[in-house]
Amino acid sequence: MLPDMGVLTAALDLVLPQPCAGCGALGSLLCLACAPRLAAPARLSLPSPAPPGLPQSWAIAPYAGPVRELIVAHKERGLTGLARPLGAALARAASAAAASAGVGPPTLLVPVPSSRASVRRRGRDPTLMIAREAARAATGGVPGREKTPWRKVFCVQALQHRRRVADQAGLTATARSTNLTGALHSNLDLSGVRVIVVDDVITTGATLTEAARALRAAGAEVPAAAVIAATQRHTPDTTPRTDHKR
Repeated sequence: MLPDMGVLTAALDLVLPQPCAGCGALGSLLCLACAPRLAAPARLSLPSPAPPGLPQSWAIAPYAGPVRELIVAHKERGLTGLARPLGAALARAASAAAASAGVGPPTLLVPVPSSRASVRRRGRDPTLMIAREAARAATGGVPGREKTPWRKVFCVQALQHRRRVADQAGLTATARSTNLTGALHSNLDLSGVRVIVVDDVITTGATLTEAARALRAAGAEVPAAAVIAATQRHTPDTTPRTDHKR
């Protein structure tokens, strides 16, 4: 039987010297210069215009430079060793989102699902991997990381694709919305449950809006969303950040 390539890649990431996936510097998969970019304070980051129904969305960094390279490397190049630091960054955004909306504990993170075609092509669902690491990091499951006081964080696969969707790359905001509307659904009864919907990146907000719509149709409340990065045409809230830990 052939080895699982995701597991093999993760093992090689740990034992072989390699360039940083963010900047190319030799030494480690995530260098000391790029790591702080994933540790910035979370800020409210919304598209302009924001589509109706989009939850308040929190991000750690702009989707540019090394952060963009790290996300792409994990998603498209199969560098699964990046799932943990990216998940820790998502946990920070989710913590801010939950605190801003008064959600939890317990806190439920619902990842936006990758399409079946992309899962087959990649051999995994990158967003699901990051969401699981975010839940693990938020509950203190990562050695050396501070345990957050909101704890009891769970990653729940509550969404599925109802139909095929086109590749979002290159589509306008209107086309993205048309492409995704009605594409997701949930078979779970989420009546009265409050959740944080999570993804890796927010661009026009169409994906998070559709995810929130599908969750609300299942009875859930979706007051906030969390991502690692927001595209640069999104302007983060410049209001001074308060301490979201409680």
